[in-house]
Amino acid sequence: MIAKEILDQIKPGALITVTERIKENNKERSSLFKGVVLARKHGNQNGATFTVRAQVDGVGVEKIYPIGSPSIVSVKISSSPKKVKRSKLYFVREVSKKKSRKKIGLAV
Repeated sequence: MIAKEILDQIKPGALITVTERIKENNKERSSLFKGVVLARKHGNQNGATFTVRAQVDGVGVEKIYPIGSPSIVSVKISSSPKKVKRSKLYFVREVSKKKSRKKIGLAV
C-alpha cells in the first residue's frame, strides 16, 4: 500500500521510481520502473490508477498501476515540476524527450 504523503505527490509530470513485486513460477523478484507520470485517474477511490511512461532500449513503454495494488512495494518521487498546464500529458508520446522535459518544466 502506498503512503498518503506519497500519493499526494504522484502528479502528472513527476519523475518516479516504482518498485513492484513480480511472481514467476515459484520465485518472486522485485522490478524497478522509472519514468514520468502521464496521468492520474479517479482520485483516491478504490479503482484509482496512475500511468508511468519510460524509454526502455529506445522503445516507449507505459505501465498503468492501480493505487491499491498489493504488488507495489514502494514508490519514490525523484523530482516534481512546480506547475504543469495539463492534467493528462499524452502529448509526450509524440515529442522527443528533450522537448517534453522543457514543456513539462523539468530541468533539461
